Amino acid sequence: MSEPILGLVSLAVLFIGILTGYPMAFTFIFIGLVFGFIGMEDRVFKLMQAQFFALMRNTTLAAVPLFLFMGYVLEQSGLMDRVFRALRLLLGGLRGSLYLVVLLVATVFAAATGIVGASVTVLGVMAAPIMQKNGYSDRLSAGAIGAGGTLGILIPPSIMLIVMGPVVGVPVSELFTAAIVPGLLLAGTYIAYTLLRSYFNPELGPPVLSAELAETTLSEKLKELLLGVIPVTVIIACTLGAIIAGIATPTDAAATGALAAFILALAYRRMTWKKVRTCVYSTLQNSAMIMFLLGAANFFGAIFSRLGSADLLTEWLLAMNLAPSAMLLIMLGIVFVLGSPLEWIPIVLVIVPIFLPTVAELGFDPLWFSVLVAVTLQTSWLTPPMALSAYFLKGVVPQWRMGDIYVGMSQFVLLQLVVVLLLAAFPQIILWLPSVLD
Repeated sequence: MSEPILGLVSLAVLFIGILTGYPMAFTFIFIGLVFGFIGMEDRVFKLMQAQFFALMRNTTLAAVPLFLFMGYVLEQSGLMDRVFRALRLLLGGLRGSLYLVVLLVATVFAAATGIVGASVTVLGVMAAPIMQKNGYSDRLSAGAIGAGGTLGILIPPSIMLIVMGPVVGVPVSELFTAAIVPGLLLAGTYIAYTLLRSYFNPELGPPVLSAELAETTLSEKLKELLLGVIPVTVIIACTLGAIIAGIATPTDAAATGALAAFILALAYRRMTWKKVRTCVYSTLQNSAMIMFLLGAANFFGAIFSRLGSADLLTEWLLAMNLAPSAMLLIMLGIVFVLGSPLEWIPIVLVIVPIFLPTVAELGFDPLWFSVLVAVTLQTSWLTPPMALSAYFLKGVVPQWRMGDIYVGMSQFVLLQLVVVLLLAAFPQIILWLPSVLD
């Protein structure tokens, strides 16, 4: 068996191993060692050491725990609850106002942390009881919360984009800049869809007629906006602005944002010692999990590349003699299908590098292609039956039927696919902002 074919066999075995439910990181390492030893003999051990040490020396990845800590502080301190309440008081009189509030808060939360699970969970806890109390559609509510929660995988500071940058050879700051417009376009599409459906069918999203809303004066609403929404928004905007403007590296900006969020939580007297410990432990736990999985996937990807399997797949794809647009749709389709059963880490570190030679041969802009992959991966979080967001939401809103959650999220999957096709057909939507700020 030739080495490239051996690599393809290892990839097939990897997918089988992951689907068994065995811890993903150990699956990567074990399969990489077995097939790497067959193809490279004892050099595979030196390669594993080199890949893990290269990962630990990557200073850009130091932004991961810092952005995680920033997100956990905003979550644990209750500052996101205050943002939600402020927007609910301001916009509650509109049809479908709670959908609008959920999606606006989700956009802000996405810019604070790249953890989809945390976003969906917090939004479910905050919004689901109020939406049910006011007679909102369970299906559309579940779809709005799930879709809004997945924005964190795309809108900067996305953890996935931080990892993807070194893989595709594009600066993280450029990825952040390029992802802003698509992220806001997705959020705007969700908002327009929910508001239009509520306008034409008020039973889906009636105005909020609570005593709290009726008794709150305009000055009190403006005060809540000033104290509840603007400080959090300014912190996030300054953090991202420093990265995009080139004033600070992602790591430096992440540290500044984490410190600012912590100081704000202390100033609002929302942070206790118990919550600080929870933030630190959650950051440590998730950072260790992500970094170990990154190292393992990076090692397997190196084995796959050294065996020549990526070059063989490139030759096969190019030999199909399809139009570049058809090739692009095939690659995005593979990412979409694999994104449902797999985490984003193996997709970014194993599958995307396989496509990079083909992307280069077809003359695609790697920045544009990377953002397209990110949007497609976000879609897979909502696609039944493996939609992870559905399970996060069901865990905090057990009274919602899983069938209703699936139906609600499927509506937003269709919206996302439309946006993916739009971004593929008009690359300037992605490339415009980086070109302006260059």
